[in-house]
Amino acid sequence: MRPGLRLRGFTLVELLVVIAIIGVLVALLLPAVQSAREASRRMQCSNNLKQLGLAAHGFHDVESRLPYNTQFQGGWDWAYQQNQRSWSCLSRILPYLEQGVLKEQLQILNTTNAATDTAGKTMGQNLDILATNIRSFFCPSDVAIQKKADNIRANLQGPLITLSNYKGVNGSNWCWGTYINNGPASSLTISGIADCDGLQRGNGMFFRLDFMKKQRLASITDGTSNTFMFGEDVPSLNAHCTWPYSNGVGGTTAVPPNWNKKPDGTLYDPYNDWPHLYSFRSRHPGGVQFTYVDGSVRYIPNQVAAQVYRDLSTVDGGETTSDP
Repeated sequence: MRPGLRLRGFTLVELLVVIAIIGVLVALLLPAVQSAREASRRMQCSNNLKQLGLAAHGFHDVESRLPYNTQFQGGWDWAYQQNQRSWSCLSRILPYLEQGVLKEQLQILNTTNAATDTAGKTMGQNLDILATNIRSFFCPSDVAIQKKADNIRANLQGPLITLSNYKGVNGSNWCWGTYINNGPASSLTISGIADCDGLQRGNGMFFRLDFMKKQRLASITDGTSNTFMFGEDVPSLNAHCTWPYSNGVGGTTAVPPNWNKKPDGTLYDPYNDWPHLYSFRSRHPGGVQFTYVDGSVRYIPNQVAAQVYRDLSTVDGGETTSDP
């Protein structure tokens, strides 16, 4: 070192300024990174929903009808339900999601006789299979796939049953809770079941007794590009989110999207407040994604007009509506 030359380092103040600048840059960058990650997760979720729509079309091509649910009242315990064979519309499209072996293991059969079909054989001789996670049934923005199977999901008492972030659209008619909606009535008439009972005779694509309707694509007179087929939900906020069982794969649009809280600001109980929660919600900021009957997937904002949201879920309500 030459005589008289002094090496100068950072002063404490300068070091603190540099650290502060780095902190500000990180704070500015982090939201952008998180936003990019969420955009990627939302795209994957959209792809999952797209695959469900394609699978439903594949089922229709083979069976000459859309996938369907079977559900019978009389008992929520396994001893009753295993004999009633309450399989879901999602369980019936497993072969079109590269899960044909699982469908065979569960002994799910399809027939074309809607008047007599009770879904084939009994529900799952090997009960462990009911706890099988299927990745394409989970939204990557949620953590549901990490949660353990539940033995009281959708009221089914006994076997452990796996979860799902996706479910079919019952329609807009609803008899219970805060958002009662009386119409339009389902085209399926069943003695003793009210017009507003969207659980058992909805005015949308899927509901608990839809096997009796034998619905086809031609039945969607409101237009396949104007009608919801599948939507999203969050299992930690709603107990009715499970793919094998028909009581866990439906939701109503009578309730607004992402409706989660009571008037006092507390969350509804996922298991006991079902009239307020049997609907659609997501982890995506500001809205929920839906598959339409034509196979497209679109994002529906929380601020969607209630009537538009409801009209988009009916199959033959005669409404004239457009995307929100």
